[in-house]
Amino acid sequence: MGLIVKRDDGSEQVNYDDDSFPSYIYDGWIRPNVTWEKVPHFHEDIELVTVKSGRMAYSVNGQIVVLNAGDTIFVNSNQIHYSIALDDDTATYVIFIVHPNVLNSSVAVEMQALQPILGNSNISYLRFRYINENTKNIRDIMLTLPDVRRDPFQITKKLFDIWEIIMTQSKSYGMLDDEAETDVHSKSFKTMMYYIQKNYKSTITLDDIATSGNISKSLCNKIFHKYVGDSPINYLLNYRVRKVAELLRTTTQPLSEIATITGFNGTSYMSEMFKKIFGVSPREYRKAWAIQDTAEQTGDSTATSSS
Repeated sequence: MGLIVKRDDGSEQVNYDDDSFPSYIYDGWIRPNVTWEKVPHFHEDIELVTVKSGRMAYSVNGQIVVLNAGDTIFVNSNQIHYSIALDDDTATYVIFIVHPNVLNSSVAVEMQALQPILGNSNISYLRFRYINENTKNIRDIMLTLPDVRRDPFQITKKLFDIWEIIMTQSKSYGMLDDEAETDVHSKSFKTMMYYIQKNYKSTITLDDIATSGNISKSLCNKIFHKYVGDSPINYLLNYRVRKVAELLRTTTQPLSEIATITGFNGTSYMSEMFKKIFGVSPREYRKAWAIQDTAEQTGDSTATSSS
């Protein structure tokens, strides 16, 4: 969990439950400062999240969507999105990521049911909450998915039911009739995000990031603030720190080595930035996750994950 693998075009490579069927279902959780929070990404798959307890949020193309217990969000294909923890408590959820081709049984189905949603730039996301009549229906289906996560037939059957709800909700909002509006900055942001992913180990300037997106530095700043609510340089620092966290959890490399391979000029600066973002030192973080891993291996259900 928390490790996002990218393809050459910068999109996420989803870790499907079964190599032969493009679906990922997980009973997840989030709280502030875990490594899978605030990591912008996109993929061809559609994504749905139903909150079981607590509160969380999603950013979709720069718009923050707050989700309470019982709410569901549908994120359309190829949208820039990431999850956000709210408050200090842990929120739990069911996440369902699936490639829309699962529904594509014929050209007729594709034209009638898929393209009106997938090809509609008015529909970057849909939020189902207590005021929507379809909220309970989609929530009830989502909560059954973990029990069938390795059953392609049942997943497909439930996905058709979910898709029908998505179409009904879209029609009720009038989204299938409106003329599409194109987000002209999406492509530039995806390009710059991918540039950072490929070059974070090296020295990167604001000019380098802007040049990779073929835009000015001022527009680069505006686009990053729109999509992630921060500057390009702070996004780069956050990306490097999250890479540090991944290495602390998955390797035994010394801090000096980790600092070098994540683009930091020295261990002290890396530790300073790490504590600023995660609230603990790199050593404390590594120790906490080592304790958690040991507890999981021994079946100690009283252990809690470090943030």
